[in-house]
Amino acid sequence: MEIIMFIAYAAVATLLTLALAASATLTLRGNDQIVANMRKVEVPDSWLPRLAALKAAGAVGLLAGLWAAPLGVAAAIGVSLYFIGAVISHLRVKDFDLAPAAVLALMAVAALALRVAA
Repeated sequence: MEIIMFIAYAAVATLLTLALAASATLTLRGNDQIVANMRKVEVPDSWLPRLAALKAAGAVGLLAGLWAAPLGVAAAIGVSLYFIGAVISHLRVKDFDLAPAAVLALMAVAALALRVAA
C-alpha cells in the first residue's frame, strides 16, 4: 500500500511542481495576468519576488520529497499554507475568482497526505 501512496505522491508532487515553477517564473517576469491578480488581492509589487521565491522553494522541496520524506512533508505544508493564504486573500477582498488558488491548495493538501501516508 505504501508504494501506491508513494506513486500517487510522485504524480501529485510532479504536477504541483510544474504549476509552481511556471507560476514562479511568470511572477518574476512580471506577467500581466499574475500582476493584475496580485494587485486585485492588494499584494504590494515589492512582495512579488519573495512570493515567487516561496513558490520556487516549494517546487524544489516537493521534488526533494521524492527522496527525503521530511522535505516533502515540509514543502507540502508550506505550499498548503501559501495557497490557503491565497484563498483567504481573495475572500478578504470579495474576489470570488479563486478557483486556481483553491485547486492548488487542495493539491498541496493531497500531496501532504500522500507523502505522510507513504
